[in-house]
Amino acid sequence: MPNGKQITLRQMRAGQSGIVFQIQGGHGLISRLSALGIRPGQRITKVGSTFMRGPVTIRVGNAQVALGFGMANKIIVELV
Repeated sequence: MPNGKQITLRQMRAGQSGIVFQIQGGHGLISRLSALGIRPGQRITKVGSTFMRGPVTIRVGNAQVALGFGMANKIIVELV
């Protein structure tokens, strides 16, 4: 049962952590993100992003991954 605030990955501030709650996309997007280790229930930390529509960098496990603006906007995260 969710009890935290849910926002998109793009809306998170640098340094914030959360649990991936939902991915709002098709099978292709879900498969691609899963291959990167990003799936519901996984803890992620936003490292940073560029101003406007640039890439969003996150830490998932021991890896650092850069995602496009559109992908980051489809990942719903529950803040911890």
